[in-house]
Amino acid sequence: MKALIIIPFFLLSVNLLGQMKQVEVYGFRHLQTIYHGDTVDILIKSKKGDEFKKKPLFLFCQGSLPVPLIIKYNENGKQGIHNVFVFNTDSLCNKYHLAIIGKPSIPLIKDQKELNDDFTFIDSSKQFPEKYIKRNLLDYYVGRNIYVAKFLQNQNWVLSDKLVVAGHSEGSTVAAKMALLFPKITHLIYSGGNPFGRILSIIERQRTNESDSGKSVEQEFMFWQNVVKHKNSMDASDGDTHKATFDFSIPPIQYLRKLKIPVLVCYGTKDASSPYNDYLRVETMRERKDNFTFKAYVGTEHNYFPLKSNGEINYDIFNWDKVAGDWLLWLK
Repeated sequence: MKALIIIPFFLLSVNLLGQMKQVEVYGFRHLQTIYHGDTVDILIKSKKGDEFKKKPLFLFCQGSLPVPLIIKYNENGKQGIHNVFVFNTDSLCNKYHLAIIGKPSIPLIKDQKELNDDFTFIDSSKQFPEKYIKRNLLDYYVGRNIYVAKFLQNQNWVLSDKLVVAGHSEGSTVAAKMALLFPKITHLIYSGGNPFGRILSIIERQRTNESDSGKSVEQEFMFWQNVVKHKNSMDASDGDTHKATFDFSIPPIQYLRKLKIPVLVCYGTKDASSPYNDYLRVETMRERKDNFTFKAYVGTEHNYFPLKSNGEINYDIFNWDKVAGDWLLWLK
Protein backbone atom coordinates (compact mmCIF):
# COMPACT_ATOMS: atom_id res chain seq x y z
CA MET A 1 0.00 0.00 0.00
CA LYS A 2 2.84 2.40 0.79
CA ALA A 3 4.33 1.91 -2.65
CA LEU A 4 1.02 2.81 -4.27
CA ILE A 5 1.02 6.06 -2.35
CA ILE A 6 4.67 6.95 -2.83
CA ILE A 7 4.88 6.32 -6.58
CA PRO A 8 2.19 8.83 -7.65
CA PHE A 9 3.70 11.41 -5.30
CA PHE A 10 7.12 10.77 -6.83
CA LEU A 11 5.75 11.10 -10.35
CA LEU A 12 3.95 14.30 -9.37
CA SER A 13 7.20 15.71 -7.95
CA VAL A 14 9.13 14.81 -11.10
CA ASN A 15 6.44 16.41 -13.26
CA LEU A 16 6.48 19.59 -11.18
CA LEU A 17 10.28 19.74 -11.27
CA GLY A 18 10.25 19.34 -15.04
CA GLN A 19 7.66 22.06 -15.36
CA MET A 20 9.68 24.43 -13.19
CA LYS A 21 12.78 23.82 -15.31
CA GLN A 22 10.78 24.67 -18.45
CA VAL A 23 9.64 27.90 -16.83
CA GLU A 24 13.22 28.82 -15.92
CA VAL A 25 14.32 28.26 -19.53
CA TYR A 26 11.77 30.89 -20.59
CA GLY A 27 13.13 33.40 -18.08
CA PHE A 28 10.57 33.12 -15.30
CA ARG A 29 10.50 31.84 -11.76
CA HIS A 30 7.60 29.54 -10.86
CA LEU A 31 6.16 29.80 -7.37
CA GLN A 32 3.17 28.00 -5.92
CA THR A 33 0.95 28.52 -2.92
CA ILE A 34 -2.34 27.06 -1.70
CA TYR A 35 -5.54 29.11 -1.54
CA HIS A 36 -8.70 27.46 -0.19
CA GLY A 37 -7.30 24.05 -1.13
CA ASP A 38 -6.37 25.11 -4.66
CA THR A 39 -2.81 25.09 -5.97
CA VAL A 40 -2.05 28.57 -7.33
CA ASP A 41 0.62 29.03 -10.02
CA ILE A 42 2.58 32.29 -9.97
CA LEU A 43 5.15 33.42 -12.51
CA ILE A 44 7.76 36.00 -11.55
CA LYS A 45 9.67 38.03 -14.13
CA SER A 46 12.79 39.81 -12.88
CA LYS A 47 15.70 41.53 -14.52
CA LYS A 48 18.41 38.98 -15.18
CA GLY A 49 20.81 39.01 -12.25
CA ASP A 50 18.32 40.86 -10.03
CA GLU A 51 16.17 37.86 -9.15
CA PHE A 52 16.93 38.18 -5.44
CA LYS A 53 17.58 41.91 -5.31
CA LYS A 54 15.03 43.71 -3.14
CA LYS A 55 12.52 45.52 -5.35
CA PRO A 56 8.82 46.36 -5.05
CA LEU A 57 6.20 44.11 -6.60
CA PHE A 58 4.17 44.82 -9.75
CA LEU A 59 1.21 42.42 -9.88
CA PHE A 60 -0.62 42.15 -13.21
CA CYS A 61 -4.20 40.83 -13.32
CA GLN A 62 -4.88 39.47 -16.80
CA GLY A 63 -8.18 39.45 -18.64
CA SER A 64 -10.87 36.82 -19.08
CA LEU A 65 -10.96 33.23 -20.34
CA PRO A 66 -9.05 30.07 -19.28
CA VAL A 67 -5.77 30.73 -21.06
CA PRO A 68 -2.51 29.07 -19.88
CA LEU A 69 0.21 31.50 -18.84
CA ILE A 70 2.86 29.87 -21.06
CA ILE A 71 1.78 28.89 -24.57
CA LYS A 72 4.42 27.15 -26.69
CA TYR A 73 4.39 27.33 -30.47
CA ASN A 74 6.24 25.70 -33.34
CA GLU A 75 5.72 27.55 -36.61
CA ASN A 76 7.69 26.20 -39.56
CA GLY A 77 10.46 25.09 -37.24
CA LYS A 78 10.53 28.37 -35.29
CA GLN A 79 9.89 27.54 -31.66
CA GLY A 80 9.11 29.79 -28.74
CA ILE A 81 6.36 31.00 -26.46
CA HIS A 82 3.76 33.71 -26.80
CA ASN A 83 3.97 36.73 -24.51
CA VAL A 84 3.15 35.84 -20.92
CA PHE A 85 2.61 39.51 -20.14
CA VAL A 86 1.00 41.27 -23.07
CA PHE A 87 3.75 43.92 -23.00
CA ASN A 88 7.54 43.90 -23.07
CA THR A 89 8.68 43.61 -19.47
CA ASP A 90 12.24 44.92 -19.77
CA SER A 91 11.67 48.52 -18.63
CA LEU A 92 9.38 47.64 -15.74
CA CYS A 93 11.79 44.93 -14.58
CA ASN A 94 14.44 47.57 -13.97
CA LYS A 95 12.37 48.85 -11.06
CA TYR A 96 10.05 45.97 -10.10
CA HIS A 97 9.60 42.23 -9.80
CA LEU A 98 6.64 41.43 -12.06
CA ALA A 99 4.10 38.79 -11.04
CA ILE A 100 1.19 37.16 -12.85
CA ILE A 101 -1.17 34.47 -11.53
CA GLY A 102 -2.51 31.52 -13.50
CA LYS A 103 -6.19 30.84 -14.02
CA PRO A 104 -7.68 28.32 -11.57
CA SER A 105 -7.48 24.66 -12.66
CA ILE A 106 -5.85 25.61 -15.98
CA PRO A 107 -2.43 24.12 -16.92
CA LEU A 108 0.50 26.47 -16.53
CA ILE A 109 2.13 25.37 -19.81
CA LYS A 110 0.46 24.11 -23.00
CA ASP A 111 1.28 23.74 -26.69
CA GLN A 112 -0.72 26.08 -28.91
CA LYS A 113 -1.88 23.14 -31.03
CA GLU A 114 -3.62 21.69 -27.96
CA LEU A 115 -5.70 24.84 -27.42
CA ASN A 116 -8.65 26.48 -29.13
CA ASP A 117 -8.02 29.20 -31.73
CA ASP A 118 -8.42 31.82 -28.99
CA PHE A 119 -5.83 29.97 -26.87
CA THR A 120 -8.44 28.80 -24.35
CA PHE A 121 -8.03 25.41 -22.70
CA ILE A 122 -10.77 22.77 -22.79
CA ASP A 123 -10.83 19.39 -21.09
CA SER A 124 -11.64 15.92 -22.45
CA SER A 125 -15.36 16.82 -22.51
CA LYS A 126 -14.56 19.70 -24.92
CA GLN A 127 -15.67 22.21 -22.31
CA PHE A 128 -13.96 24.60 -19.93
CA PRO A 129 -12.98 22.62 -16.81
CA GLU A 130 -15.71 22.49 -14.17
CA LYS A 131 -13.29 23.53 -11.43
CA TYR A 132 -12.40 26.62 -13.47
CA ILE A 133 -16.06 27.53 -14.01
CA LYS A 134 -16.80 27.30 -10.28
CA ARG A 135 -13.89 29.62 -9.48
CA ASN A 136 -14.26 32.05 -12.37
CA LEU A 137 -15.85 34.66 -10.12
CA LEU A 138 -14.92 38.20 -9.14
CA ASP A 139 -14.67 37.61 -5.41
CA TYR A 140 -12.65 34.41 -5.86
CA TYR A 141 -10.07 36.28 -7.95
CA VAL A 142 -9.98 39.24 -5.56
CA GLY A 143 -9.51 37.04 -2.48
CA ARG A 144 -6.97 34.79 -4.17
CA ASN A 145 -4.95 37.69 -5.57
CA ILE A 146 -4.80 39.47 -2.22
CA TYR A 147 -3.65 36.20 -0.65
CA VAL A 148 -0.93 35.87 -3.31
CA ALA A 149 0.14 39.50 -2.86
CA LYS A 150 0.60 38.88 0.88
CA PHE A 151 2.51 35.67 0.12
CA LEU A 152 4.86 37.47 -2.29
CA GLN A 153 5.42 40.46 -0.02
CA ASN A 154 6.76 38.03 2.58
CA GLN A 155 9.54 36.95 0.21
CA ASN A 156 12.93 38.36 1.19
CA TRP A 157 13.51 39.78 -2.31
CA VAL A 158 10.36 41.94 -2.27
CA LEU A 159 10.21 45.45 -0.84
CA SER A 160 6.91 45.65 0.99
CA ASP A 161 6.58 49.44 1.21
CA LYS A 162 5.24 49.72 -2.36
CA LEU A 163 2.79 47.48 -4.19
CA VAL A 164 1.58 48.24 -7.71
CA VAL A 165 -1.45 46.35 -9.01
CA ALA A 166 -2.43 46.63 -12.66
CA GLY A 167 -5.35 44.98 -14.41
CA HIS A 168 -6.55 44.93 -18.00
CA SER A 169 -10.09 44.24 -19.22
CA GLU A 170 -11.71 41.80 -16.75
CA GLY A 171 -8.55 42.10 -14.68
CA SER A 172 -9.18 45.83 -14.22
CA THR A 173 -12.29 45.07 -12.17
CA VAL A 174 -10.35 42.55 -10.08
CA ALA A 175 -7.56 45.07 -9.52
CA ALA A 176 -9.98 47.88 -8.59
CA LYS A 177 -11.76 45.81 -5.96
CA MET A 178 -8.42 44.55 -4.62
CA ALA A 179 -7.28 48.16 -4.19
CA LEU A 180 -10.40 48.94 -2.18
CA LEU A 181 -10.03 45.93 0.13
CA PHE A 182 -6.24 45.61 0.54
CA PRO A 183 -4.59 48.72 2.05
CA LYS A 184 -1.07 47.49 1.21
CA ILE A 185 -1.72 48.39 -2.45
CA THR A 186 -0.10 51.77 -3.08
CA HIS A 187 -0.78 52.29 -6.82
CA LEU A 188 -3.55 51.08 -9.15
CA ILE A 189 -3.45 50.87 -12.95
CA TYR A 190 -6.97 50.46 -14.35
CA SER A 191 -6.63 49.48 -18.03
CA GLY A 192 -9.32 48.76 -20.62
CA GLY A 193 -12.05 48.49 -18.00
CA ASN A 194 -15.60 49.76 -17.93
CA PRO A 195 -16.28 51.66 -14.69
CA PHE A 196 -19.98 50.91 -15.16
CA GLY A 197 -19.58 47.17 -15.54
CA ARG A 198 -19.35 44.37 -18.08
CA ILE A 199 -22.95 44.40 -19.28
CA LEU A 200 -22.71 47.97 -20.54
CA SER A 201 -19.65 47.07 -22.65
CA ILE A 202 -21.65 44.18 -24.13
CA ILE A 203 -24.56 46.50 -24.94
CA GLU A 204 -22.29 49.23 -26.32
CA ARG A 205 -20.60 46.78 -28.72
CA GLN A 206 -24.00 45.73 -30.03
CA ARG A 207 -25.05 49.37 -30.41
CA THR A 208 -22.10 49.91 -32.72
CA ASN A 209 -23.34 47.20 -35.09
CA GLU A 210 -27.12 47.56 -34.76
CA SER A 211 -29.48 48.46 -37.60
CA ASP A 212 -33.17 49.38 -37.80
CA SER A 213 -34.12 45.78 -38.50
CA GLY A 214 -31.80 44.24 -35.92
CA LYS A 215 -32.85 43.15 -32.48
CA SER A 216 -29.43 42.39 -31.08
CA VAL A 217 -29.41 45.15 -28.46
CA GLU A 218 -32.88 44.27 -27.21
CA GLN A 219 -31.72 40.67 -26.93
CA GLU A 220 -28.83 41.82 -24.71
CA PHE A 221 -31.27 43.63 -22.43
CA MET A 222 -33.36 40.46 -22.23
CA PHE A 223 -30.20 38.51 -21.46
CA TRP A 224 -29.35 40.93 -18.66
CA GLN A 225 -32.88 40.70 -17.26
CA ASN A 226 -32.45 36.93 -17.10
CA VAL A 227 -29.02 37.30 -15.46
CA VAL A 228 -30.48 39.53 -12.76
CA LYS A 229 -33.36 37.12 -12.19
CA HIS A 230 -30.90 34.21 -11.75
CA LYS A 231 -27.88 36.14 -10.50
CA ASN A 232 -26.53 33.24 -8.44
CA SER A 233 -26.82 30.64 -11.20
CA MET A 234 -23.63 28.68 -11.89
CA ASP A 235 -24.87 27.27 -15.19
CA ALA A 236 -22.12 27.91 -17.76
CA SER A 237 -23.93 26.62 -20.86
CA ASP A 238 -23.93 30.15 -22.37
CA GLY A 239 -20.28 30.84 -21.58
CA ASP A 240 -19.72 32.62 -18.27
CA THR A 241 -22.12 31.80 -15.48
CA HIS A 242 -24.84 34.30 -14.63
CA LYS A 243 -23.14 34.87 -11.29
CA ALA A 244 -19.87 35.80 -13.01
CA THR A 245 -21.66 38.16 -15.42
CA PHE A 246 -23.68 39.76 -12.62
CA ASP A 247 -20.70 40.27 -10.31
CA PHE A 248 -18.47 41.69 -13.05
CA SER A 249 -21.33 44.01 -14.05
CA ILE A 250 -21.49 45.68 -10.64
CA PRO A 251 -20.10 49.14 -11.58
CA PRO A 252 -16.42 49.29 -10.52
CA ILE A 253 -16.86 53.06 -10.16
CA GLN A 254 -18.18 52.10 -6.71
CA TYR A 255 -14.71 50.83 -5.84
CA LEU A 256 -12.72 53.46 -7.72
CA ARG A 257 -14.31 56.59 -6.29
CA LYS A 258 -13.50 55.46 -2.73
CA LEU A 259 -9.77 55.15 -3.39
CA LYS A 260 -7.24 57.62 -2.00
CA ILE A 261 -4.15 56.04 -3.62
CA PRO A 262 -2.81 57.15 -7.03
CA VAL A 263 -4.89 55.64 -9.86
CA LEU A 264 -4.03 55.59 -13.58
CA VAL A 265 -6.97 54.99 -15.92
CA CYS A 266 -6.06 54.15 -19.51
CA TYR A 267 -8.21 53.05 -22.44
CA GLY A 268 -8.60 53.14 -26.20
CA THR A 269 -11.01 55.77 -27.51
CA LYS A 270 -12.55 53.25 -29.93
CA ASP A 271 -13.23 50.76 -27.15
CA ALA A 272 -16.83 50.20 -26.05
CA SER A 273 -15.85 51.38 -22.58
CA SER A 274 -14.50 54.74 -23.78
CA PRO A 275 -17.60 56.91 -23.05
CA TYR A 276 -17.80 55.48 -19.53
CA ASN A 277 -14.15 56.21 -18.81
CA ASP A 278 -14.69 59.75 -20.14
CA TYR A 279 -17.58 60.03 -17.68
CA LEU A 280 -15.35 58.79 -14.86
CA ARG A 281 -12.85 61.47 -15.76
CA VAL A 282 -15.52 64.17 -15.70
CA GLU A 283 -16.75 62.94 -12.32
CA THR A 284 -13.30 62.81 -10.72
CA MET A 285 -12.71 66.37 -11.91
CA ARG A 286 -16.07 67.47 -10.52
CA GLU A 287 -15.26 65.80 -7.21
CA ARG A 288 -11.74 67.27 -7.30
CA LYS A 289 -10.11 63.87 -6.85
CA ASP A 290 -6.53 64.70 -7.71
CA ASN A 291 -5.31 61.12 -7.20
CA PHE A 292 -6.61 60.11 -10.66
CA THR A 293 -4.65 60.34 -13.93
CA PHE A 294 -6.22 59.52 -17.31
CA LYS A 295 -4.53 58.36 -20.50
CA ALA A 296 -6.69 57.89 -23.61
CA TYR A 297 -5.13 56.24 -26.67
CA VAL A 298 -6.82 57.92 -29.60
CA GLY A 299 -8.14 55.68 -32.37
CA THR A 300 -7.35 52.40 -30.64
CA GLU A 301 -9.61 49.55 -29.55
CA HIS A 302 -9.84 47.42 -26.44
CA ASN A 303 -6.27 46.05 -26.70
CA TYR A 304 -4.76 49.29 -27.99
CA PHE A 305 -4.58 48.27 -31.66
CA PRO A 306 -5.56 51.09 -34.05
CA LEU A 307 -8.52 50.75 -36.37
CA LYS A 308 -8.26 51.01 -40.15
CA SER A 309 -10.48 53.40 -42.10
CA ASN A 310 -12.90 50.52 -42.78
CA GLY A 311 -13.20 49.79 -39.07
CA GLU A 312 -11.05 46.66 -39.09
CA ILE A 313 -8.38 46.20 -36.43
CA ASN A 314 -4.83 46.85 -37.60
CA TYR A 315 -2.86 44.11 -35.87
CA ASP A 316 0.36 45.28 -37.53
CA ILE A 317 0.69 48.17 -35.07
CA PHE A 318 1.40 46.90 -31.55
CA ASN A 319 0.93 49.61 -28.93
CA TRP A 320 1.22 47.56 -25.76
CA ASP A 321 4.88 48.39 -25.23
CA LYS A 322 4.05 52.10 -25.45
CA VAL A 323 1.25 51.59 -22.94
CA ALA A 324 3.57 49.82 -20.49
CA GLY A 325 6.14 52.57 -21.01
CA ASP A 326 3.52 55.13 -20.05
CA TRP A 327 2.72 53.10 -16.93
CA LEU A 328 6.39 53.29 -15.92
CA LEU A 329 6.53 57.04 -16.53
CA TRP A 330 3.44 57.52 -14.38
CA LEU A 331 4.91 55.39 -11.59
CA LYS A 332 8.05 57.52 -11.59
